[in-house]
Amino acid sequence: MTKAPKVLVSDKLSETAVQIFRDRGIDVTFDPTLGKDKDKLLEAIAEYDGLAIRSATKVTEKLLANAPNLKVIGRAGIGVDNVDIPAASKKGVIVMNTPFGNSITTAEHAIAMMMAVARQIPEANASTHAGKWEKSRFMGVELTAKTLGVIGAGNIGSIVCERAHGLKMKVVAYDPFLSEERADKLGIEKVKLDELLARADFITFHVPLTDKTRNILSAEAIAKLKPGVRIVNCARGGLVDEAALAEALKDGRVAGAAFDVFATEPATDSPLFNLPNVVATPHLGASTTEAQENVALQVAEQMSDYLLTGAVSNALNMPSVTAEEAKVMGPWIKLAEHLGAFVGQMTDEPIKAINILYNGAVADMNTDALNAAAIAGVMKATNPDVNMVSAPLIAKDRGIDISKTTQGKTGVFDAYIKLTVVTHLRERSVAGTVFSDGKPRFIQIKGITIDAEIGRHMLYTTNKDVPGIIGKLGMTMGENGVNIANFTLGRSDRGEDAIALLYVDDPIPQPVIKVLEDTGLFQAVRPLAFDVA
Repeated sequence: MTKAPKVLVSDKLSETAVQIFRDRGIDVTFDPTLGKDKDKLLEAIAEYDGLAIRSATKVTEKLLANAPNLKVIGRAGIGVDNVDIPAASKKGVIVMNTPFGNSITTAEHAIAMMMAVARQIPEANASTHAGKWEKSRFMGVELTAKTLGVIGAGNIGSIVCERAHGLKMKVVAYDPFLSEERADKLGIEKVKLDELLARADFITFHVPLTDKTRNILSAEAIAKLKPGVRIVNCARGGLVDEAALAEALKDGRVAGAAFDVFATEPATDSPLFNLPNVVATPHLGASTTEAQENVALQVAEQMSDYLLTGAVSNALNMPSVTAEEAKVMGPWIKLAEHLGAFVGQMTDEPIKAINILYNGAVADMNTDALNAAAIAGVMKATNPDVNMVSAPLIAKDRGIDISKTTQGKTGVFDAYIKLTVVTHLRERSVAGTVFSDGKPRFIQIKGITIDAEIGRHMLYTTNKDVPGIIGKLGMTMGENGVNIANFTLGRSDRGEDAIALLYVDDPIPQPVIKVLEDTGLFQAVRPLAFDVA
């Protein structure tokens, strides 16, 4: 009987989310105290396959080194600043987040902050509570007919755009990944960043913090702003040069700002603090009852899907594979790994490039996931612990060039994958397909057509097409107690290059390999192993 996967929930998650793990057959431990006690977490983590967290738990390289069984980390929320993703990737651990569970909540908070800064609500509230009646002091502006500049029109940004239309605002957006068709559907105008800065009455940010977006509103960009603009940031601290913005707020070029996120958090100090025209909240973008429940339920479902079916959703360090894709693609993912394992075990010199061709129906599948499987197969020859998460990273570190080609159906097969490895000495290729029975098979090696079932233990030989090869192989195996489960031959032409693939019941002892090599009949004799579980 297969042992149930084990998941540790080390932060506060709703009981409903914890129950999802139980209902799905996961052995779950719910101990939110561990997220705040790194030493106890370090002691506990070793036995778990999954770790469900919020923001309190810090997943460090040290913690990962102490987690030999860990396969997936699920963050209930968007931000993963508390997870060392590069270290997780090198360990082959998938890192998931839940980018959609709090989208509406975050978008609504941005709209609320925009209204608050437009009408100076926090300052007016404080003044009124102090017993003052400073009606003439707080002169605001309407949102109607104003231009909203949205930097980042993805999931949250697009919701902000929709809400802004309801407020009768004109919306312009800067997003290099936004297509004209998508912009038309959202009813917004796609513009360059400088044009947005010059035209917008309000600017709101909805992009992640990356090397390209860090300080996207720099001192130089602030100089290009339309006078009297108001800035809203409910996305990520570090997108705005806070010191430069503070100066612009003081000299009046910027009329107001509303910030929910800061460059350093928890934010106990900021150049923006104590300015009368700044509204500040302590990272409340996702802080609604509905959002907290949604992301908790979502992370429980995602982690359960992966641990039980192999489906990958919202992964930050590998291609996602839906549950539906996993059912269809499972045999193809296994084939891609087998192809990689074949050339990886056959290649002794450093690899310069891996080229993968997808032909026919498989070209329309999730080829990013198939690529990861193929690369993992290649890399396992020298690093048995590698998987689909870590393999692309290891290949990149080694300077291996990865390329893929897709094409329509050619030849007799509805679909096939061909993998080619390039070294400074040679190119080596192997192709395979999946038959209707769901079993992967090799269909071509070294350009020679073959139809070979893939077994756990195999023997590969190359030779000239001469009499006696089959007999020598069969006799040698028989004399040494190696049982042949299947035997496949192929040749380029009569008397030319030929290959044989033997599927055997048990690993072939090295002395048997030596006997075959000493006959002088074979150019190569190579035992192979495949994970066919």
